[in-house]
Amino acid sequence: MSDGPVIEERDARGVVTLTMNRAASFNALSEDMLAALQAAIGRVAADEGARVVVLAARGKAFCAGHNLREMIGQPELAYYQQLFARCSRMMLSLQQLPVPVIARVQGLATAAGCQLVAQCDLAVAAEDASFAVSGVNFGLFCSTPSVPLLRNVPAKQAMEMLLTGDFITARQARERGLVNRVATAEGLDAELARLVDSILAKPRLALAMGKELFYRQRELGPEAAYQLAAQTMAANMMEDCAQEGVRAFTEKRLPDWRASAA
Repeated sequence: MSDGPVIEERDARGVVTLTMNRAASFNALSEDMLAALQAAIGRVAADEGARVVVLAARGKAFCAGHNLREMIGQPELAYYQQLFARCSRMMLSLQQLPVPVIARVQGLATAAGCQLVAQCDLAVAAEDASFAVSGVNFGLFCSTPSVPLLRNVPAKQAMEMLLTGDFITARQARERGLVNRVATAEGLDAELARLVDSILAKPRLALAMGKELFYRQRELGPEAAYQLAAQTMAANMMEDCAQEGVRAFTEKRLPDWRASAA
């Protein structure tokens, strides 16, 4: 719905755009926003025709993190435990989707909003976007945002962001590995479209297997990671898409992914 916390759109190619729609509150991750995002992610997970998810936002900010007014209104440990558990579940659901998730970032992305960018598989940012894990400025160390941040950004740079709460620019975010591409505000959608088109040109199954392997092996030691990766590649090679792709390469022609999906 156009007036709901999240606007959900899907085109004929299977590109699903989830747009956070609470510009007045800087798209804060309120209870309603978390519930709406979780429900939308669940629908994508059940959609076998989905190919890419774009996570976007309306207004001047991508996401300002948790809704502090809601949080201060219920000063109870059980409430805070439940809130952060819900948020963590939603973040992990993005990683567990079998399709790539791309953050389209404009304006600021702070605290859990920066976490949301880090949790996405890829990110494209406007050059005037800014990023911070700023909870420490309010006496609240950004512990949950630190989880994906440390898996995107080198340790000392992540720690500096967490200890100071200072903002970094979109260019700095790209240099540190938090975002993939930076574009002018006017060119943001064109840059995003180039990335989406490149992904759509690849077979869905191979990307799904690769995404799952990427995150699983990252948490393993090298030997276990190689074992898992080798098993994944062998299984991938048995799929029609890989057979068609390799055959096309040896025959010096373009692969016909439609035939491999038939």
